[in-house]
Amino acid sequence: MTAELPKPLPMRAAESNTRPTFQVPSNSCDTHFHVFEPGFAAVPNPLYSFPDGTLQQYLRMTEWLGIDRMVLVQPTYYGTDNSLLVDVLRKVGPRCRGVVRIEEDTPERELDRYHELGVRAIRLDLFARASWPTEDIIAYVRSMAARARPRGWHLQFYTPGTVVRDLLPFLGDLEDTFVIDHMGYMKESDGLTQGDFDRLVRVLHQGSCYIKLSGPYRIAKDKPLSSVEPLGRALVAARPDRLFWGSDWPHLTDGQRDTGELLNLLADWAPNEADRHQILVDSPGRLFYAD
Repeated sequence: MTAELPKPLPMRAAESNTRPTFQVPSNSCDTHFHVFEPGFAAVPNPLYSFPDGTLQQYLRMTEWLGIDRMVLVQPTYYGTDNSLLVDVLRKVGPRCRGVVRIEEDTPERELDRYHELGVRAIRLDLFARASWPTEDIIAYVRSMAARARPRGWHLQFYTPGTVVRDLLPFLGDLEDTFVIDHMGYMKESDGLTQGDFDRLVRVLHQGSCYIKLSGPYRIAKDKPLSSVEPLGRALVAARPDRLFWGSDWPHLTDGQRDTGELLNLLADWAPNEADRHQILVDSPGRLFYAD
């Protein structure tokens, strides 16, 4: 018998999100959201059933919180079929950028088309490749970096913290710009240690690394979100100019999660207004809106 897929909770009304506790600067950017619309095919055997999270719902939420720009990240649900992402980029226009998932043999002309529409990065799903030997993962990263480089794109790593840990020696020397999603995904429940996180911070200091302040609930698990504050503060103290904020909307599989509460974590992690400006405006501007 096939196990029933997790059913995401319905999306909370935009106006029920907590208002920001700080002045959100103009041109602030949410660098990590997904959308789901009827009529676009899911991958075989998706990880969850069709979520509640349309473009219209998302844009209402950003208007409520005062977020002007956004980056749509291709979810695992749609695999390497970026049709919905393309549709959203066309509808929203230049304030929205995209991060695609591609096959290693995706034609160059298709990448050029993505670039014209606003795509600026390739997402690498290393959860799907977590069982690979480290040297094979490195070869895959190098292959995808070669696809990204001609257009000035960067790489985004969607990856378990254990894989991040194993890749740190390689990532410390990687010259291509890359972003690690969800604060490195370094969960204690997966056996990650403070020493592993400290090594990640050193890579952030020295290399071509950016880290996304997104999905803190993925790390906290059953603990309160405040349990992630030491990690957030350490990253801000290290390199606020190499950080982004991402909502991870629609918070799969909890559509009832308060996106305003997640934005307000920045008030604790980055109490300095100039640091928040770098995280919300300057860093995403550099990687997604420079041209």
